[in-house]
Amino acid sequence: ANAFLHQSLSSPCVATIAKAEGIWIEDTAGRSFMDFHGNSVHHIGYGHPRLVAAIKAQLDQLPFSPRRFTNDVSVQLAERLADISPGDLSKVLFTTGGSDANEVALKKARAATGRFKTLSFWDAFHGAGFGAASVGGEATFRSHIAGPLLPGTEHIAMYHPTQCPYGHKTLADSATACANMLDFVLGREGDFCAVIAESMRAVPIVPPPGFWKAVKASCERHGALLIMDEIPTGLGKTGRMFSFEHDGIVPDIVTLGKALGGGVLPIAAVLTTPELDVCGDYAIGHYTHEKNPVTAQAALTTLDIIEDEDLVARSAKIGDAALARLHETLGCSPIVSDIRGRGCMFGIEISSGEDSNISDTECAEQIYYACLSEGLSFKISAGNVLTLSPPMTISEDELSAALSIVEKAVMAAG
Repeated sequence: ANAFLHQSLSSPCVATIAKAEGIWIEDTAGRSFMDFHGNSVHHIGYGHPRLVAAIKAQLDQLPFSPRRFTNDVSVQLAERLADISPGDLSKVLFTTGGSDANEVALKKARAATGRFKTLSFWDAFHGAGFGAASVGGEATFRSHIAGPLLPGTEHIAMYHPTQCPYGHKTLADSATACANMLDFVLGREGDFCAVIAESMRAVPIVPPPGFWKAVKASCERHGALLIMDEIPTGLGKTGRMFSFEHDGIVPDIVTLGKALGGGVLPIAAVLTTPELDVCGDYAIGHYTHEKNPVTAQAALTTLDIIEDEDLVARSAKIGDAALARLHETLGCSPIVSDIRGRGCMFGIEISSGEDSNISDTECAEQIYYACLSEGLSFKISAGNVLTLSPPMTISEDELSAALSIVEKAVMAAG
């Protein structure tokens, strides 16, 4: 706390970590925790031996490449991302973080359409830069900034599975109302360059069938591009390589990050189509480490590990098993209002009840600290959602042990 600038959600910190391996983190007091948060970077677990070896070898071979040159490994990574992407998402630019990737995506949408306005969702998160925070909808990243954010960044409310902002009782009706509102706003003014959204909110909030197809159709009808932020959800975490693949669409621009560096090094990427490669005369992402061979090698090896260990299918299998078990064990709990998710991203929404003397958030925090004391760390999202996001490499025994900790804590609280 004396060394770092203070900010919400990070400084001061919970504890000092001494070791991170697989699904486990260990603090300097010797306490071990299964990490079901990982800032969404630990798809392949921490310190995967194959990844560490590849990074060490790359350091010996070529540790840096000035941006005006290129190198084989960076080109291989760009081509590999194009190979695994659906449709014609075959043009790539690397950045050092997801927030920067979204900034590049916004610049590209402006340049390609000649418009500047964007439409996004309240409560969404797209990064901490001025552009990313402007299109984002989380108050934590917006309310402290003195003066205006970017102009033209309009928002609408997202559908919600249990607390619909449009007054509907079912998820399908809520999503229909949300899609209709998006179409209305795009058509009312007709000068939006893009809709930017997370294909699945990491809370998690799973879109119902047909929602993103309706959004994509609205974008095409009104001349706006669709930017999908896959930074926490991409690379297999939801049981498909890209989360939007569940919904049968191909966006115009996709951003990746977080787990792309294997939970070791920071690297992010912007993917788009050749038709949108229109910024050749402009500098839209002059990042010093844009073609860093070490971070590129980390990403390329991460993709190899995901493919060779069949982790996308494993994520789907883990998610199905976890959700089925949680519905069976906690579905009737008086303090559980919803259980939802996809793949290795699932959540339990806590509702303490009208007669309770504590709030939903306080109840969720009690459960969190009970789990932490038993060796399980995760995140509370939206104030009252226990958000569980294990690595895709987790064993069945480890997953079972973690779910037992959660079940015990929830039942004790309810």
